[in-house]
Amino acid sequence: MFRSMLPVDDIAKRIANLSPEKRALLELQLQKRKGLKEPIAIIGIGCRFPGASSPNSFWQLLKNGVDAITAVPPDRWDIQKFYDADPTAPGKMYCRYGGFLAHVDQFDPEFFGIAPREATYIDPQQRLLLEVIWEALEDAGQVPSRISGSQTGVFVGISTHDYGQLLLQSPEVVDTYTNTGVASTMAANRISYLLNLKGPSLTVDTACSSSLVAVHLACQSIWNGESTVAIAGGVNLMLTPVVTVGLSKLTALSPDGRCKAFDSRANGFVRGEGAGVIVVKPLSKALIDKDPIYAVIRGSAVNQDGRTNGLTAPNRDAQEAVLVSAYQHAGISPSDVQYVETHGTGTLLGDPIEAMALGNVLKRARKAVPKENREAVPKEHRSDNNSDNNSDNNSDNNSDNYGALSTHPTNKPVAIGSVKSNIGHLEAAAGIASLIKVALSLKHQERLPSLHFQEPNPHIPFDELPLRVQQQREPWPWDVIPPFAGVSSFGFGGTNAHVVLQGAPELTKATSNDRDQNDQDQNYHLFTLSAKTATALQTLGKRYIDFIASEPSSTLADICLTSNKGRSHFNYRLALLVQSTDQLQQQLTKLTESETISDKIAQNSPTPPEIVFLFTGQGSQYSGMGRQLYETQPIFRATLDQCAEILQSYLEQPLLDVLYPEIFTNNSDNSKLNQTAYTQPALFALEYSLAQLWRSWGIEPTVVMGHSVGEYVAATVAGVFSLEDGLKLIAQRARLMQQLPEGGEMAVVLTNEQQVTEAIQGVSDEVSIAAINGPENIVISGESEAVQTVIARLRSQKVKSLKLPVSHAFHSALMQPMVADFAQVLSEISLHPPQIEIISNLTGKLATAAIATTEYWCDHVRGSVKFYQSMETLYQQGYHLCVEVGPKPSLLGMGKACLPKGKLTAIPSLRPGKPDSRQMLESLASLYKHGASVDWGRFHQHNPRR
Repeated sequence: MFRSMLPVDDIAKRIANLSPEKRALLELQLQKRKGLKEPIAIIGIGCRFPGASSPNSFWQLLKNGVDAITAVPPDRWDIQKFYDADPTAPGKMYCRYGGFLAHVDQFDPEFFGIAPREATYIDPQQRLLLEVIWEALEDAGQVPSRISGSQTGVFVGISTHDYGQLLLQSPEVVDTYTNTGVASTMAANRISYLLNLKGPSLTVDTACSSSLVAVHLACQSIWNGESTVAIAGGVNLMLTPVVTVGLSKLTALSPDGRCKAFDSRANGFVRGEGAGVIVVKPLSKALIDKDPIYAVIRGSAVNQDGRTNGLTAPNRDAQEAVLVSAYQHAGISPSDVQYVETHGTGTLLGDPIEAMALGNVLKRARKAVPKENREAVPKEHRSDNNSDNNSDNNSDNNSDNYGALSTHPTNKPVAIGSVKSNIGHLEAAAGIASLIKVALSLKHQERLPSLHFQEPNPHIPFDELPLRVQQQREPWPWDVIPPFAGVSSFGFGGTNAHVVLQGAPELTKATSNDRDQNDQDQNYHLFTLSAKTATALQTLGKRYIDFIASEPSSTLADICLTSNKGRSHFNYRLALLVQSTDQLQQQLTKLTESETISDKIAQNSPTPPEIVFLFTGQGSQYSGMGRQLYETQPIFRATLDQCAEILQSYLEQPLLDVLYPEIFTNNSDNSKLNQTAYTQPALFALEYSLAQLWRSWGIEPTVVMGHSVGEYVAATVAGVFSLEDGLKLIAQRARLMQQLPEGGEMAVVLTNEQQVTEAIQGVSDEVSIAAINGPENIVISGESEAVQTVIARLRSQKVKSLKLPVSHAFHSALMQPMVADFAQVLSEISLHPPQIEIISNLTGKLATAAIATTEYWCDHVRGSVKFYQSMETLYQQGYHLCVEVGPKPSLLGMGKACLPKGKLTAIPSLRPGKPDSRQMLESLASLYKHGASVDWGRFHQHNPRR
């Protein structure tokens, strides 16, 4: 039988109803069927360019049309010594200018685990790359520690060796680290070594096209399956005058220090320095991982000029060929492109050749598009009617040269520009600077002007070519299909590269109203920062202040996600709970301007602390406990639902009806919550759900301890019981206790165990010590008359007491009638040795194999809870960081009273009267500041915006 075909209209409707993410994944499947390579997503950017120290500041520089060229700073070389207006003057340069970075001598080697002595011999270009790559990985949310050991490739463009030349001027300083410090191969290999990256690692030197060739190789590595993620970029620093003097002899430099690309005044380029890096991965993986996507690489190509009329002379045929190859690989027509970031050096020879090569390729592509598919051409953009006849001899090439017919056929001129007009020619880093400019432009959906263009170069027939120089800011037309752009970079040795970019898939974006509502729903957001020193942390805080000021559209949730998930976490830590970006900016400003910032920063050891989970006992329950978490935290809700389902076999009324009657019933009666048959299972379920929520955030206990009922939860978390058996035990225990005749009494007496033991003499068969909660905090339990007798004896000794409101005398001989039936229940379940250390209520010591026996849990029913001794054991074992996992911090106060002052760090999970989410965030912030390792990916998994 043949499968029935859906009508085209139905297919179109189904596609239209898909989410943007699913449409993007469907597009990838269609591309694979066509035999095209999967697009590569740019998920992270790091850069240091003249006048810009980050992607955001670089965008601001470009948007504001800043010319970042300056005079040669005195820390590089004495320009007065080397300057001469005569290009032929020996050993002199005729250009006083360049695009320079500040403080290239500054580096923190210990941050990267490099010895200061070794760092002295490492080329500053390699040092700069390390810093920028780290920033790019954090920008991508690829925390270096998490990608350690992965098949991540490193591809770096670098050409100059100024630092090595400086060292060779003094051979006597050559050291063990000299060769590795200046060798170009180490630019990539050192990164792979320090970050433990197992993918390909290579340094590329094709002169000016080095970094764009590195991007090409990075994409090839992913397409070939060698790398799962790749880092690509380039670096260039001008540390000596030698190269500038050499370029002066070639008369390649602009005397006035300005790149005037495609302008009639073009008179050469100006050198620049900087470093740029992108982090890339397959688009499908980026979509699944919900990574931020700046733009998408659709294809790339690299070729060589071969033998031309000069080693450094550009070749138009080769440039056309690399363009054609790149668009074939991308599976699109060149006529789809709306903008091309050119090599654009501003030379009288290079600019016309590049413009002609690009223009010819575009003309042939447009000629291949049926006229009826072309958009109307505005008069001001029309080319000469005979222009096709003036194209070169390759004009017979048609659409067969391209992967597809145009999807955006148009005769409008393609905009071109050159970032060299802003920051100079970065040589080995020039291509990556161009690509980053275009990626940011696509992200912000705005094309930016190329500077210093006034009159067209007369050697470029703009009236015959479908090209125009981008002269002003303008929105990037964004249809259903994101726009395409190209980036060119040509090495002066003849190696040419072109990369085809496309805007990122238009994924689901929250509207401002949605974001505001989400922020109101969550109310508080947790923002964290860390560094290896207090000063570095203060500097980082200032960077966030600047970012918030320059990016007013960024939401608080996005900023917190970036800082929490996207950055590595170090020993000096800061955590803030805030409700708005304004509040965050204000708090950061106070901290960074304060001379006592060290008081606000927590300094921790490199090893995460060992954490204790304390599980609360009966009497801590209250109406609505955990309700907000149930409504907002999927892990908590799913776990509590699971517990409720298991308990259906043991409870007459559903657990959730008892916990949250306002949600699950038509009334607010929660009286059953205080009935033992429901109290104990409810506390167990709530505490176990809290524990699972903490653990989902990466907060794992090293040791667990519970108080009475809480020990059942502790034992389940430790693996003594399965969840099903733990819930069965607690439900049957509670049922058997409630079935006992009501009566008996419990009271707290504020004295020591010895005095209570003496007071019980004579009535010890009727009164027991139920709990030793502190050095002078004892709970007695038993027959009412006998309890009153003991209280009277102690009162005569001026000991205060407090009667407890309980239905039964727990942990006393009055529980004995249920023990046999409870033993029967225990015989029906499996008990296992604990997988996590647990402190025993019965002994106050670390539990032995006895905790996995029926006898232990039968004794637990009527035995004393030795909380005081348990806390002393924790202290003796070196544990001091305790999280109380329960509805209120009942145990933390008692725990502090058991230990010397300041020896217990007490962190609650919930607190009556305070919103659950706020308390949990405050506690997570406290744990973070104490050095806990938080799984920020899991923490943010239900709010993955950036």
